[in-house]
Amino acid sequence: MNNRRNWLKKVSLGAVGLSIIPFESFANSPAEDYISSNLDKSPILLRSNENPYGPSPLARIAMTKSVNNSNRYGWNLYPELIAAIAKKNNISDNNILLGAGSTEILDLVLQYSALSKGNFIMAETTYDYWTDPSEKLGLKKITVPLTKDKKHDLTAILKAIDSDTKMIYICNPNNPTGTICKRENLVSFIKEATKKALVFVDEAYIDFTKEQSLSDLVLENKNLIITKTFSKMYGLAGARVGYAVANSATINEISILKSSPNLTITVVSTAAAIASLGDQKFIQQVYTANEEVKKYTIDQLTQLNLTCIPSYSNFVYFSLENYKKDYFKQLEDHNIMGTRIYEENGKWTRITIGTMKEMEQFIEAIK
Repeated sequence: MNNRRNWLKKVSLGAVGLSIIPFESFANSPAEDYISSNLDKSPILLRSNENPYGPSPLARIAMTKSVNNSNRYGWNLYPELIAAIAKKNNISDNNILLGAGSTEILDLVLQYSALSKGNFIMAETTYDYWTDPSEKLGLKKITVPLTKDKKHDLTAILKAIDSDTKMIYICNPNNPTGTICKRENLVSFIKEATKKALVFVDEAYIDFTKEQSLSDLVLENKNLIITKTFSKMYGLAGARVGYAVANSATINEISILKSSPNLTITVVSTAAAIASLGDQKFIQQVYTANEEVKKYTIDQLTQLNLTCIPSYSNFVYFSLENYKKDYFKQLEDHNIMGTRIYEENGKWTRITIGTMKEMEQFIEAIK
């Protein structure tokens, strides 16, 4: 046992700008102590909604042990991961398609929707980086404004559907606003919308909520596809693991567009994802820490007279309309990496929730 502990300490993973503490200490520490960031020298990364606490202790061990198997394809590991995902979502293995992050799934569904030309519908302010190739694929993008409280306007989206609509995209919780469609409202919307088009729901941030996933609906609905990722709650953004959840017939149709379904995830990433699903202690600690730090951040921003949108995610959407300084210059001067203005009207921007120390430094920087 002592030899194993010594070995684990020796192989503790490092990262640029991060000093990662040994696995043994990691497993028994509060979430805040999982990663000791060198904040004086490295940028504070609050731009991409990453988990600031890193992969779970079990995932780090699995990744380290699996490196020596990287000379082999992961044929034996993929079914194990798919089975674990299916169990988590209360569906069958044939309802799952793996991808290199949810980005690959997003790209794949866009291609699938473009097999017959037409349009697709999405909110005016949502996660849209994946839509850039849409026009080249022959799809016209139609956007529907959010409601005044920055939520999806499901009624307006239904009205926007026409005979050429191939797909509707709903990010829930929504990025960058952090707002959520309640399950009962979304279920009703899906029931109507899928009569006319494919509905694609992005649940990248669902684990930061108490809302139930829509995964169970795919068993009876061939026009519903859900994408999920290990990038956010599970801290595997750089490992690139995501997946689609859909009716088995739909999974088969999408899979045809991939030369080798499920083969785009590395052996190391697959091992990390399997281990992550088994580390519920870590997930609960991350959830609790995120809620605590998010509340602190919103309270502090509100004290600065900055309007915040209630967040069901690991980021906060807030307005710079009342901010008198140069916000982005303040971030730059304090070595903090934030993101952009998403809506000029109200100057709305987003900040990722980091550790408590990181958010204290963020608040101090913009005061």
